[in-house]
Amino acid sequence: MLARRKMTSRELAARIGIAEQNLSLLKSGKVRGVRFNTLEAICAELDCQPGDLLEYCADADES
Repeated sequence: MLARRKMTSRELAARIGIAEQNLSLLKSGKVRGVRFNTLEAICAELDCQPGDLLEYCADADES
């Protein structure tokens, strides 16, 4: 979505008020969760829906 909007991660982080490092962690999937207000801010800034950003992957540790 960033590429489609011709926006850098740094610019998005500044616009939504989070650290660039935290946005990087979100992008890489290295977090266990995301706050709804953060997701809302990202979607508002990128003019998209949460489903455009998120993908469900079953956890290999779960049985």
